[in-house]
Amino acid sequence: MRFELLDSITLPGNPAKPNDDAFGHVERAAVVLDGATGLGESLMPGKSDAAWLAHLGAKLLMAFMRAPIGPRLALNAVFNQVEYAYVTGRKRAPIDTWEIPFASMMFVTENANGFEALSYGDCAALVKRPDGAIEILGDAFEKRALEASRVARLARAKGMNPAGDVNRPEFLEALRKARNFVNTGKGHWLFGPNAAAADHVARRQVDAPAGTIVLLTTDGFLALASDYGRYDAPGLIAAAQTKGLKALGEEVRAVEAGDPEGVAYPRFKTSDDATALLLRLA
Repeated sequence: MRFELLDSITLPGNPAKPNDDAFGHVERAAVVLDGATGLGESLMPGKSDAAWLAHLGAKLLMAFMRAPIGPRLALNAVFNQVEYAYVTGRKRAPIDTWEIPFASMMFVTENANGFEALSYGDCAALVKRPDGAIEILGDAFEKRALEASRVARLARAKGMNPAGDVNRPEFLEALRKARNFVNTGKGHWLFGPNAAAADHVARRQVDAPAGTIVLLTTDGFLALASDYGRYDAPGLIAAAQTKGLKALGEEVRAVEAGDPEGVAYPRFKTSDDATALLLRLA
């Protein structure tokens, strides 16, 4: 099997800020990474630690997958390189976990019976087999519903509308407190400069014949289905095939422009970075 790239898109949530999403594709594999928005001073070179991590991770994963190496060994090698780059390249050591860059990830690699999916966080893969059967990989839908509820709760407590800048002072304390649990054993695990995280990746073996369609997305693109209710999972895949990802990206932004303060659809930012890859197993 190999992955044929049919379409791709990546959009910054704010054109004036770095795109903290990244993606990569080679015949054997594909990946989307969504860097978690920084909650303070940048410690790495460049404008965004989240973008630094996501783009380096995508580049290294695809570099290793061009060689005859398995995905789990590739992931271990990438974590080691990212950890080394972080420790040697940062301005200073972080004062707390919330300063460390993290990312969600959906990484798919081919095998004889279909592909394997390795994931962290709220990126997703929507799978459509030639017989029409749909499978959702990852728990992004559940996590997005929980985040929307959390945003609405925080906004009510502060007497303000949800959407705006994620780094608003009213939200920072709660966001930093939650981020401090990432990759500590007390919270969820994400892609980051901590080689131990490789042992906590979620894995799924997917049996899929040639002709299977796979839509890899970060949560900013998946929001069309998970947050905004414009599509269900089958409808989103169908629209990606018929309308194209550019049109769907425009649809994401149109919904957000109509609800800039997050009243109808509670969220931390008016628009998030949005990335998607449309693939076919061949």
